Amino acid sequence: MPRDGTPDIRVTGLTKSYGDVVAVDAIDLDIAAGEFFTMLGPSGSGKTTTLRMIAGFEAPDEGTIELAGEDVSRLPPYDRPVNTVFQDYALFPHMTVQDNVEYGLKVKGVKKGELAQRAQEALDMVRLPRHGARKPAQLSGGQRQRVALARAIVNRPKVLLLDEPLGALDLKLRQEMQIELKSIQREVGITFVYVTHDQEEALTMSDRIAVFNEGRIEQVGPPAEVYERPQSEFIAGFVGVSNVIERDGRRYTIRPEKIDLIEDGREPQPGWHVEPGVVADVQYVGPVTRYHVELDDGGRLQVLEQNLDEGSSQVLEAKGRRVRVGWRPEQESDIDSTEGGTE
Repeated sequence: MPRDGTPDIRVTGLTKSYGDVVAVDAIDLDIAAGEFFTMLGPSGSGKTTTLRMIAGFEAPDEGTIELAGEDVSRLPPYDRPVNTVFQDYALFPHMTVQDNVEYGLKVKGVKKGELAQRAQEALDMVRLPRHGARKPAQLSGGQRQRVALARAIVNRPKVLLLDEPLGALDLKLRQEMQIELKSIQREVGITFVYVTHDQEEALTMSDRIAVFNEGRIEQVGPPAEVYERPQSEFIAGFVGVSNVIERDGRRYTIRPEKIDLIEDGREPQPGWHVEPGVVADVQYVGPVTRYHVELDDGGRLQVLEQNLDEGSSQVLEAKGRRVRVGWRPEQESDIDSTEGGTE
């Protein structure tokens, strides 16, 4: 990290429109050196357009982009110290893995001896030390993604931009690659800027998250802060699942796993907020059960409970039962009643 604390990326007043549609609306953002930073949001929220402007594939209408303190707003992609990894890998099918990884170095005129050494180092980093002679068609989806990553980091960019790189993988492999990507990022020490619409992916991998909605950034913070303290109703609903409650003119959210289902014979903890209601629906999901509770004072809550003792037949019998729900007031998160993003 630069000694003066200069961020690796700083965007100021960044704006991009396509006709009458404002894709990115005057955003400001700093990303520190060495961060794993995620831009999270639904389709059309502006996250990918922002990434493409940082990469140089799109020119901003207004605003500036600085990389390590240098204004690169008008520089072409090849003059910026960044590389981009795409969802479709963009590997050359007729080349071997080794040749794919070496390609960018050859374009830059790196000497042959150093070429092979740096390519092998990159393949070692992505856990593919003995795959250099294979063609992309001989690899699994996860392996092809690793080759694309090796090809990007072999140039030793200051910043690596990743545009939904795991989107084409199945769930299990995607989860494995999330762990691998974070591990590789720590190992190489490069700033990663990651774009995704997958909330779990963002929460799992990131040092910080910027939540995009309709061209603007609604919140920036560490994963736990964004999840536990959403600053708008949109964030509360998009980053995980949250219940929105209105009482006495106050509007706040509470996460389903923070709520306790208090059935007959049990007393709530001292100081809890407690409300009566009826179980309107029950969804058994293996490790957990989702209870949908209609509250007597209005509103419907989702309550998430682990299935520690009961089987599916027992939990499904809860439908129609009168219950009380309770939670600690400090687990509530106030939201602005004027807010309310849409996807």
